[in-house]
Amino acid sequence: MLNLFLVIDVLIIAPLLVLAITVLLHGGYKHHRNVLLALFSLFISLWIVANHVGNDLATPADIAVIANYFVFSCSFAAMILIMVFVIRLTELSHLKKIMNVSLPIVILMAILAATPLVGQGVIPQEGLYEVVFGPLVIPYGIVLIYMISLTLVAIGIGIRRTRGVHNNQLQVVGASLALSLPAIFLLGFILPTSTGAFWLTEFGVLPTIIIVVGLYYSVIRHRLFDIRFAVVRGVAYVCVLASLAIIYYLLAYIVSVIILRGHVADTVSPINVLLALLLTLIFQPLKLFFDRVTNTIFYRDHYRSVDFIARLNHLLTSTTDLRGLLERVSIEITQTLKSDQAFFFLYLGSQADHYLSAGTSRHAILPLNDARELDEFVMKRTESVFLTDTLYDVPHIRRLLLSHKIAVVVPLRSPVRITGYLLLGEHRSDNYTKRDLNVLSTISSELVIAIQNALSLHEVKELNATLQQRIDVATKELRSSNAQLKHLDEVKDEFMSMASHQLRTPLTSVKGYLSMVLEGDAGDISPQQRKLLVEAYNSSERMVHLIADFLNVSRLQTGKFIIDKQATDLTRIVRQETASLKLIAESRQIKLKHVIPRSSLVVYADEAKVREVVMNFIDNAIFYSRAGSTVTVTLERDGDDALFAVTDQGIGVPEVDQARLFNKFFRAANARKQRPDGTGVGLYLARKVITAHGGSVLFHSVEGKGSTFGFRLPVMDATKLDR
Repeated sequence: MLNLFLVIDVLIIAPLLVLAITVLLHGGYKHHRNVLLALFSLFISLWIVANHVGNDLATPADIAVIANYFVFSCSFAAMILIMVFVIRLTELSHLKKIMNVSLPIVILMAILAATPLVGQGVIPQEGLYEVVFGPLVIPYGIVLIYMISLTLVAIGIGIRRTRGVHNNQLQVVGASLALSLPAIFLLGFILPTSTGAFWLTEFGVLPTIIIVVGLYYSVIRHRLFDIRFAVVRGVAYVCVLASLAIIYYLLAYIVSVIILRGHVADTVSPINVLLALLLTLIFQPLKLFFDRVTNTIFYRDHYRSVDFIARLNHLLTSTTDLRGLLERVSIEITQTLKSDQAFFFLYLGSQADHYLSAGTSRHAILPLNDARELDEFVMKRTESVFLTDTLYDVPHIRRLLLSHKIAVVVPLRSPVRITGYLLLGEHRSDNYTKRDLNVLSTISSELVIAIQNALSLHEVKELNATLQQRIDVATKELRSSNAQLKHLDEVKDEFMSMASHQLRTPLTSVKGYLSMVLEGDAGDISPQQRKLLVEAYNSSERMVHLIADFLNVSRLQTGKFIIDKQATDLTRIVRQETASLKLIAESRQIKLKHVIPRSSLVVYADEAKVREVVMNFIDNAIFYSRAGSTVTVTLERDGDDALFAVTDQGIGVPEVDQARLFNKFFRAANARKQRPDGTGVGLYLARKVITAHGGSVLFHSVEGKGSTFGFRLPVMDATKLDR
């Protein structure tokens, strides 16, 4: 019976010690939970060994007493360790305080358990030793009950308050402890103590199997210590070795007993060699088979980092829409890493008050104030990825992240500042592994580059949208202003037309009466009076021409400007207009010189309108010339054209104003000073009239040296004129 229990003990101790060594080697001794589990496995193993040795009658009595000291102290120490482990796993602060207060008493009891105060000695019974208890056995049991109760209460509260993979871990560990601890305490202490049936202590070891299974399942399925890979591969190797052993045994049995008819001794060496070679050949296929089986069972959510990064790179280069990019990347990350949510928090531009949050549907929202608090924490650290569960040294940041159900933080850093964060929720089934965190660290720099490119394009689009909006507003305002100007222009033209018509009648009367007085119809006048009357007559003449110009402008605007072309002697027109303006030139001390051919130059034109152009050019030359200078009027035939020009030695036209000189109502700056009463319509009308006749306007000027204004008109053939 003891041999059977010995086999069971070995089957319990071996996986416990393997788990302890694996946790320390792969998980690291710096993590408290790793050390607690390793020590728990060690003390449980010592308890099992000591229990077996202390029960065996083959063991000397004095050794059995020492073994029982180990039984009481190691089981008590193991219970302390599992209590501390569970309370740290649940992270319940109020239970930690209760545990810390009672821990000195508990540790003292663990020390006293290794003395005669709990177990005084042993008495041989049928098949095993009976323990003689000391005076502290009841306090020992009470403290054990206290620790078991506190552990189970911590598990119950922790399961209600946690979520995700943490909750899954607690459920598995809690279930195994809830089933095993009362059974161990009942079979290993209560019943033997109360009934004297110490043979039950051997069965008290059996519930420990539940703890071993629960720990392994939590490690493999829920990544309790993030050593799943090592454990799974260990399970695969155990399966391979067990399979090889079974195959070897079967083959050896078949060959030696069935084929060789039991003559094993004669053929051991060759048979062993052949079997070894056969096992060598099938080792690798077996290993691959069990690797696939264990991967199927324990790595259903497994992914290849290279494939994931390749898919992510394709996403980062497939779109430049910032929000769409962030949402697609978040979906890819959640599908690959099995997160319950993923989202980005990005600062937009240089303004810290503008940000963008985008990710999977119904993702959490990180408030701006919390983001700034997170900035202060991240700026002091160098890590590329932060796991919320590990931030015990900064409890306020840990609480902040847990309040938004954020399990992983990946800062997105530019060379000068933090541009944002990638934030992941809880893992849907397990913990995030080191491999997951390494992958996130690897892709963080690529995310920063892609997001910065998208942000730059986003800013350009925002700027373009703003500019387009401003342009649209400005265009609308310009159109409104233009419509108002057109309306004002129409009103002005209407006013000019009306005013010009109304002014012509009284001006005609004034001019007629002045002419009558000058001709002596009203009697003799003195030379002084004649001079004044001539000046008045000339002014009325200019007023008549000015009104005629305004009327013509009005007609141009309304489409009523009609050119009535007839055969017209241009020589006669130039001679008459020069003669009529001679008095005005003399009054301004200007010498008016003309070079006109004797023969006629007949053009097909509207005589009245061409006469106004000739008069306008000569009149301008007189008024913009200096006293004592000469104005030369020339008319000549140049090929098939009649060439008319008026050259003065006056103020000239500044070069900057020459391009706009023939525009309506435009006057050069020096012209406005020289003649403030000008209107700026004479040259505009002159060009309209000449171009309407199929001719062209001539102009040349140098500021301060004078100007030449003129035009070309086609001359009619003599044959056409005769007809």
